[in-house]
Amino acid sequence: MSIPQRQSAGQFQTDFLSASDAARLVARVGITKVLRLITEAIEADFGRWQDFDKSARTAAHSPSGVIELMPVADAQDYAFKYVNGHPLNPSHGLPTVMAFGALADVATGMPRVVSELTLTTALRTAATSAMAARHLGRANSRSMALIGNGSQSEFQALAFMELLGVSELRLFDIDPASSQKLLRNLQPFLLQFSATAIICTSVQDAVAGTDVVTTVTADKTRAVIVAGHLLEPGMHINAVGGDCPGKTEFDAPALQRARVFVEYEPQTRIEGELQQMPADFAVTELWRVLQGKAPGRTASEQITLFDSVGFALEDYSALRTMHSLARQFGLLSQIELVPALTDPKDLFAMVRQATSAQTMSLVERKTA
Repeated sequence: MSIPQRQSAGQFQTDFLSASDAARLVARVGITKVLRLITEAIEADFGRWQDFDKSARTAAHSPSGVIELMPVADAQDYAFKYVNGHPLNPSHGLPTVMAFGALADVATGMPRVVSELTLTTALRTAATSAMAARHLGRANSRSMALIGNGSQSEFQALAFMELLGVSELRLFDIDPASSQKLLRNLQPFLLQFSATAIICTSVQDAVAGTDVVTTVTADKTRAVIVAGHLLEPGMHINAVGGDCPGKTEFDAPALQRARVFVEYEPQTRIEGELQQMPADFAVTELWRVLQGKAPGRTASEQITLFDSVGFALEDYSALRTMHSLARQFGLLSQIELVPALTDPKDLFAMVRQATSAQTMSLVERKTA
């Protein structure tokens, strides 16, 4: 059990990692190294899958988007993430996805860390994609189609270049400006990895002949971004963008042609590509592959599909990693989130003491 320490002012200390400090941390450590560290943490935690108390996330849907809570816990730690998905947000000057979360002590309930998770979510999503592809894709995969070039796309591209050796990227988005943005942001990394990236004019053009297809589109609609007839033998598919009821990126024939893997089946049945398939459609949870309890890819010509919707365990792994790095680099601040009481049963003492202090301040001003 790890209980936060009291500060000199008598308050408990809860670490806080802000959005700007998270960005500074990634810059100091290096984004590809952070992606590698988060991938390693996620893989290690999937390796002890049975240790965690798991549940599907709780969602509040509206016509414009969704807000979700994602909890997970083991015997020591409780973590949760608040996250939204509102595809029209960019027109209001807001990100499509915003998130924050906390890590607390199971034995006491004391929050140890409160953190931004918007940037961290993009990092962990890319790390999870790359981890899945390492186990499910062909070992010599070097080319990837990246469909949807918005805020998640740079992270996906970098994770695959760093962790799988992808050296050819084929980009497509219905908004050409998004593809140009992605290409600009990738330029220094393309040089670093001796890689190439080209903007394609259609999904079909981008997908043709590639080893990996990653989709990260945002519209809250049942769409067919990549149809089943476009899939080629040996491809690995990362279906990243479809993550709420009524939203898909692939048609049923695509899933029928592939061997499908998921994070947590009860959640994916509700929110993933899997929602359009019958209840008896066979899938494999990824942790079983990592633990050697189920095979991954069984043939070079097999099509594999990772129906990724994001799971709370990945946020827990990423939050712990970012917290550890932020402490190492001195980028944590502290917040007074929980009161420290002389008598833990006397919560009203806070009001009494504040009222007394306010009264004394008024008296001092009158007598000054």
